[in-house]
Amino acid sequence: MNTQREINMAEALNEAIREEMRRDTTVILMGEDVGFLGGVYGVSKGLLDEFGPERVRDTPISEDGFVGAGIGAAITGLNPIVEIMYPDFLPCAMNQITNHMAKLHYMTGGQLTVPLTIRTAIIQGRGSGADHAQTLIPWFVQTPGLKVVVPSTPYDAKGLLKTAIRDKASVMFFETAKLYLIKGPVPEEEYLIPFGEADVKREGTDLTIVAICNLVREALEAAEQLEDKEGINVEVIDPRTLVPLDKETIINSVKKTNKLVVVDNNHLACGVAAEIAAIVAEDAFDYLDGPIMRVATLQIPEPVAPPLIKLMLPNKDKIVAAAKKLF
Repeated sequence: MNTQREINMAEALNEAIREEMRRDTTVILMGEDVGFLGGVYGVSKGLLDEFGPERVRDTPISEDGFVGAGIGAAITGLNPIVEIMYPDFLPCAMNQITNHMAKLHYMTGGQLTVPLTIRTAIIQGRGSGADHAQTLIPWFVQTPGLKVVVPSTPYDAKGLLKTAIRDKASVMFFETAKLYLIKGPVPEEEYLIPFGEADVKREGTDLTIVAICNLVREALEAAEQLEDKEGINVEVIDPRTLVPLDKETIINSVKKTNKLVVVDNNHLACGVAAEIAAIVAEDAFDYLDGPIMRVATLQIPEPVAPPLIKLMLPNKDKIVAAAKKLF
């Protein structure tokens, strides 16, 4: 029998790492401030005390260096979890991630595997400035050899992170800082969530909304408003993983509702919304009763001023406006 309790996403992620480190002594954690401080958002709190400095390693401020160390550890028998504090720091290790981590398995004909999970926390919309508020998710969706995970609930975060740690492939795991303190039901018993299986967060018949990360919550709020005020019955789909992507669930939903809005916290150009829209246009065009609407981050660097941030980022009101255009 599953025992449910309410915990927040940071606690769920902490449990996932702790349980996997207890289960498998080859699992290690490394990154800036993951040890003594317990992570900037407390995700690795208490892990240093339980597992010691050999398995929970604070690193220098050198993403290129410690991602490289993680790759080396992975190909020689360990299962590292590497934390990059924010996605904005991923470019510092881009050569390691895209030219080594993602390609070594392919370039060696399968002789090497790189079971490495890179975790990072999106802090978009917090007034942190243009160089601390990016998502950069499409960079890694476009890189062959990487799996890309985008959880939106504590339940999904824990189950997906455990799957990522056990996967023999290389995984980019994008968390959202806005969601760390949001609570949700998480079983005490162990569970895993397979990659490539979207979750229908809300069933509906009139409109499909596909949203990722924190925007799943915005989409659900928009769906409630559209139902209450416009009589529009909305289905909300959370892909949960972008690589692999559950195309079937999205396409089947569009075949039922005949309308699609895609909500993306990445920039509009060449983003996740553009890819999902293209897939539906190719595979379900004849079922569409109107254009595919995209709600995404505007094509500008993120400002600091809250009124400008509100103008730039997707939100419930923008989702509602896009949906109403289809009716």
